[in-house]
Amino acid sequence: MAYDGTALHGWARQPAQRTVQGDLEEALARVLRQPVSLTVAGRTDAGVHAAGQVAHADVPRAVWAEQRSRLVRRLRGVLPADIAVHTVEEAPPDFDARFGALRRHYVYRLTDADSGPPPLRRADTVGWPRRLDADAMAAAAGPLLGLHDFAAFCRRREGATTIRTLLTLAVTREGDLVTVRASADAFCHSMVRSLVGALTAVGEGRRPPQWPAALLTSTERSGEVPVVPPGGLTLVGVDYPPDDELAARAVLTRGLRS
Repeated sequence: MAYDGTALHGWARQPAQRTVQGDLEEALARVLRQPVSLTVAGRTDAGVHAAGQVAHADVPRAVWAEQRSRLVRRLRGVLPADIAVHTVEEAPPDFDARFGALRRHYVYRLTDADSGPPPLRRADTVGWPRRLDADAMAAAAGPLLGLHDFAAFCRRREGATTIRTLLTLAVTREGDLVTVRASADAFCHSMVRSLVGALTAVGEGRRPPQWPAALLTSTERSGEVPVVPPGGLTLVGVDYPPDDELAARAVLTRGLRS
């Protein structure tokens, strides 16, 4: 599924707030004529977008058999314009959208153009007020790769680990657009936006390229790390193992993160 998170208060259902989960579960319940509970690959925060989000739900086989050929079209008719379900299919018995995932992929877009973001990209591109040195940001990103405790870059949740394997943190420039691509086995709360915030501090020349990696020795959230606005962040994809490895992956991940 995909969504423009600008007017949404994140993925998770909240009282009296529009959320992706709330809108999507209500749409599914309306179409399927029964309650639906979704499990998602990654709980995005308020204002964060998605182009490749994944979720699963259990429904009676008879309901699935009746609706499968027309479910996407029917959802289009009841969902708000900022949420779209592109594909619905039957998952393997051991599939778990959250615990079965191998990797999550995010993109963060910034522009340091004097004119700000292009009007047609203003929802997913943050206008940056100062010029950024993308080469310095890329140099700072390299040492952050691998298995680390990213406590300095995470908003801690009770009982949750902040140890993650960061697989990709790449910074590129094309004209006035600076793009940061981040991939990991999973991300803790605010981790991507904090990593990008640390890189922008380097890109502005306020911190040396060695500074972000030096924070990996911290066991607590660092108040020195800025958190960039949510509107530049998009979840672009989630990877899963082959069907015959799904059960083992879910067991492993639950042991690490639940």
